[in-house]
Formats: sequence, C-alpha cells, structure tokens
Amino acid sequence: MMTQLENAAMKYEVPPHILVMEDDLSVAQGLEMVLREDGFDVNLAGTGELAMEAFRQKRFDLLVADLRLPDIDGMDVIRRIKAETPDTEVIVITGYGTTATAVEAMKLGVADFLPKPFTEEQIKTAIAGALKSQEEKAADEPAVAEAVTEEERIIQKRQVIQVMNRTWEDQTFWADLMEKGSSALAEYQLSSQAKAAITSGDLKWINENVGELTQKQLMFIYKRLEREAW
Repeated sequence: MMTQLENAAMKYEVPPHILVMEDDLSVAQGLEMVLREDGFDVNLAGTGELAMEAFRQKRFDLLVADLRLPDIDGMDVIRRIKAETPDTEVIVITGYGTTATAVEAMKLGVADFLPKPFTEEQIKTAIAGALKSQEEKAADEPAVAEAVTEEERIIQKRQVIQVMNRTWEDQTFWADLMEKGSSALAEYQLSSQAKAAITSGDLKWINENVGELTQKQLMFIYKRLEREAW
C-alpha cells in the first residue's frame, strides 16, 4: 500500500523539487534517502548561502529548513525565500524551537514546524500536507496574468535569462527545449506567456519583458525562428 507521501509524489508528472537546508550531514542525508525513495527530486544545502544560491539556480516546490546554520539564521533565509518565491512551501525542523519562534514562522507562511527529533512518519505527513496545500492554492488562483507586480516581473526576467544562458551552456537542454517545448521548462518559475515566448521564438515579447540579450543568449531563439521558417 502506498504511503501518503508516495501518493503526493505520484500526482505530479514532474516530481516536486525539495531543498533540504540542514548542516547536520547525517540528518540531511537521512531525509534525502527517505524522500528520494518516495519519488521526489532532492537537493541538499548545508548553509543558508548555499540554500539561497540553489534557489537562484532552480525552482523548488518545498524547503525543509533547519534554523540553526553555520552562517545565517534560518529564519532570515525563509524570509528571503518567501519574499522571492512566495509559492514555495516551507517546513521548519529544529532542535531549538520555542513557541515564539514557531509563531513567527507561521506568520511567514511556514506550512509546518517540527521539533527535533522527529519521526520518519512525522516528516512524511508534514511534506504531504504542505504539497497538498500548495496544490489547493494553485487551483484556487484565478487565471490571470502571472507577472503582475514589480517583484514578480523581476523574478520572471531572471528566470528567462537563466533559461537562455542554459540553452547556450547545455546542449541536452537545448535539444529537449527544441523538441519538447514548454514541458522542458517545468523546473522554472515561468508564466505561460514566458514559456510560449521562449518555445516559439517570440523575440518581441522577450525584448519588451526581459530586455536586450547577448548573441549567445539569443542563439536558441534565432535557431527556433530559422527552423520555423523551413
């Protein structure tokens, strides 16, 4: 019989991306093993800086966050992640939690707060609940233009630039994007308009919403237009 967490993972065509921000290597690797066995895509970050860098490089559906880190207070990392990617769900795990800390975390939109030590079943239940909440929020959102605030436009621009850089640096990604279209962009936080512009080679949209790009960054767009011309 499938667990609640396995069911949560199998709902998605693309496995949810989870970042574990934990400086205790044994705890981090234990979580990684449990989550990978249940079908999730998992990355580890041992510091706050590494966690924020990971978010700059990739879209994550869920952050499992320790609060005591060797460089930055975990709560500060959560604030910054929530400000930049508000749809990311967060679960706090900590051995030093207080009622005040838990209340502050919940005000930031944290989905669950687990004191250490926690059981495997507790973390699985928390993750399944967070992902279900994320899915329900997405279903309730009206179908309107996604990039409506200045903050969202900045995030969108950054994501498009990351995609265009990757087309030049990663030939496998180039080929996937050329053949599979928008499905190759699942890990990026892109609006439907942005995905359509990249996959169709809409240079006008990119110039208006992202700005001028380098010749290397635009090479995929040129090749896409060239291919359409044929």
